[in-house]
Amino acid sequence: MNERWRVFVGSASTRLGAEVCERLETAPAAYECRRFPDGEMQVEIPAPLAGCDVFLLQSTSPPVERHLMEFLLLADACRRAGASRLTAVIPYLGYARQDRRVERRSLGARVMASVIATAGLDRLMLMDVHTSATEGFFDIPLEHLTAVPLLARAAAPSMRENSVVVAPDLGAVRRAREYARLLDLPMAFVHKTRLSGADVQAHGIVGDVRNRAPLIVDDMLSTGATVEAAIGALRAAGAVEPICVAVTHALLVGRARDVLRHLPIARLIVGDTVPIEPPAVRQLEVTSVAPLIATAIQRASRDESLSDLCVPA
Repeated sequence: MNERWRVFVGSASTRLGAEVCERLETAPAAYECRRFPDGEMQVEIPAPLAGCDVFLLQSTSPPVERHLMEFLLLADACRRAGASRLTAVIPYLGYARQDRRVERRSLGARVMASVIATAGLDRLMLMDVHTSATEGFFDIPLEHLTAVPLLARAAAPSMRENSVVVAPDLGAVRRAREYARLLDLPMAFVHKTRLSGADVQAHGIVGDVRNRAPLIVDDMLSTGATVEAAIGALRAAGAVEPICVAVTHALLVGRARDVLRHLPIARLIVGDTVPIEPPAVRQLEVTSVAPLIATAIQRASRDESLSDLCVPA
């Protein structure tokens, strides 16, 4: 590891960051995050960073506001400590689903981008953001990394001649197309309407799924409602087991664990972009994205191309 590199790991990504640093043959850089009695945070860097190429690894996972504020304070402290270049690696970007204007609702993805811009970053790395349109909200150079090849490789042993890749909604079609290419499988997608943050309704399937075993792919699994609706629609259309699911971000909030327990899912393959807290989910298999992030950091520090690590154009 070059002595001019530093990798700071935020509290939302402790386990992932430790594995990334192990692959980079370094230790996470030290910093202190203290809280005042009124709840305010303060971050301090104990050593100067003059001339250092600094990478900040922190997911903005739940609780989003706390992890975002820690990230912003850490970035500010690194700048004040003299970092020559500052790159943020955000494996999971909170608020990314709020990417379209609907009447008088807030546009959360745009607000998040504006807040992150105040950190004084030189470069930003995100992973499998909900939609590539989110990139347009940022004014700084952005690398949109993807865990799809890692997850497709993990899913491959379960794929059969009658397997089919399924996007659970229109927004996941582009991602499903890449899985289908990597696994050399046909593709289908589900027509879905979101009724609320926790409720969705599937209207039908586009593509041939009869007597086929589906691999449902998406960027995230939050409450499980989308997967639940997709499986219902697939079974009604004649799909057969085993049913597998692959997602990059396993948020597993709300009633997700109860939903998953009652679904006929043989394998649930997920990335470790957010910490997965107990209780365990029977079908869960975690595929680490640490090799991808470590490679991206190594190349970025050398000003090498990351194009083969990113979402295809």
